[in-house]
Amino acid sequence: MSQEVNVGISDMKIVTSPEGLISYALGSCVGICITDKVLKIAGMAHIMLPYNKNEDKANIFKYADTGIAEMVKKMEMMGCLRSRMVAKIAGGAKMFEIKSNSTIGNIGERNVLATKETLQNLKIKLVATDTGENYGRTIIFDSNTGNLTIKSFAKNIKVI
Repeated sequence: MSQEVNVGISDMKIVTSPEGLISYALGSCVGICITDKVLKIAGMAHIMLPYNKNEDKANIFKYADTGIAEMVKKMEMMGCLRSRMVAKIAGGAKMFEIKSNSTIGNIGERNVLATKETLQNLKIKLVATDTGENYGRTIIFDSNTGNLTIKSFAKNIKVI
């Protein structure tokens, strides 16, 4: 990779090789990485919430359902084919132990489930995951190889 383009919270970016993508501090948020290895085009979205129930048009990348669908649409506009697209995801941690039966306590798990459901509905094959647990992650996606590197404090670096 020549350089890494930063993907912030509730954000999405698409790059072509040799550029890469990076997103910092995924806690309960999920990083969705999709690539078309033939064209060496890669997209990354950093979603915060599972579903855009109120049809928020101001920031569709905040939500798994609308953010992933828009990223796939933009990749298709660049010539990518869904039949060649594969996805990798990371994040969705349970960052805080909440004693009550609150939905806030399991937002990471709900984000992961919504992400998987959305990818399935879009017919994008999910080939690798690093989700759950109780720690944050920084992810780096290589548009040339399709490798997703996951870094965590006090954890080994993982490549999926």
